[in-house]
Amino acid sequence: MDLARRRQRCATGRGRTRKLERTALDRRTCAEYLSTPSQSRTTSQPMNTADTTIGILGLGLVGQALATRLKACGYPVAGCDPSPAAQTAAQAAGVQVTASATALARQCEAVIICVLDDAALLACANAVADAPGKTVLVLSCVTASVQATQDAASLLERHHIAFADMPLLGSSRQIAQGEALGLLGADEAVPGGWSKLLSDLCPRYRHVGPRAYGVRAKLACNLVLGLNRVALAEGLALATTLGLDGTRFLELLRESPAYSRAVDVAGPRMVARDFSPASRIRQHRKDLALILEQGDQAGLDLTLTAAHAALLDGAIEDGLGDLDNAAVIAAILPHHPKPNPDGKPL
Repeated sequence: MDLARRRQRCATGRGRTRKLERTALDRRTCAEYLSTPSQSRTTSQPMNTADTTIGILGLGLVGQALATRLKACGYPVAGCDPSPAAQTAAQAAGVQVTASATALARQCEAVIICVLDDAALLACANAVADAPGKTVLVLSCVTASVQATQDAASLLERHHIAFADMPLLGSSRQIAQGEALGLLGADEAVPGGWSKLLSDLCPRYRHVGPRAYGVRAKLACNLVLGLNRVALAEGLALATTLGLDGTRFLELLRESPAYSRAVDVAGPRMVARDFSPASRIRQHRKDLALILEQGDQAGLDLTLTAAHAALLDGAIEDGLGDLDNAAVIAAILPHHPKPNPDGKPL
């Protein structure tokens, strides 16, 4: 992509974002999450022990990482996902795969939602709310809009199911290893009654406020995180085209005021051209759409984030959307060979 086109993308990034329709499950896929008509529900107290079966709706990168984490802590884990590939991977990890969200809610006191977007979050909330089950807590790890998170909370609480949102800062590898930072938005009763589950799930969680404050904090953090990563990619691209060794340049950054954790997390992958997905460019682009929408509502001109969104649009057009976020450097370097489809080094 030449410089003129890139500048034009930056200038029009905000307009394109306003027009962007958030990625959503189609009607058929959403319907697969939905359950049978509601019946009376008998609530119970949280068991808060390691033999409590935990359900996971959505078995993608984050859902599988959380399942791995919970299994390591000794919890029985059940999961549901319309993707056969996700089902197979989850079964291989020892997850009991259920046919529907209805079946999941019937057997799990706590259900974690790990889907991609607003539409899927609301579909899952409806499924759990209508299921004749014993679920008493729903924990959303979805980076969703504030409004959709609030709507899901209100829906579930009308059915006497507690709700909390705890989106996670970190790659799927960091989540599985318990190294991610959880941003918990919940009433005080949730961290009090479910402290063991929350601590096992994410030892580094922080209670940032009431419901829907987790996603507020996640969107603001993701803005900074994404810009740190793309700034690193631009700096590393410049350094290597000027003849500097990439690994030695990362060492210099670690000793300089320009250091950020992106240097340690994304830097080595950029140097090695290892873009196998622990996160995905397409998913971060979805997050940027939410961030820009919230910025517009607040009257903020998020110029750098709009430019970042335009850069990711170009990366997606170039076929990099399903690779790791570190692959953004491939959208910056001129005449760089296209990475392998699986993101592994050439």
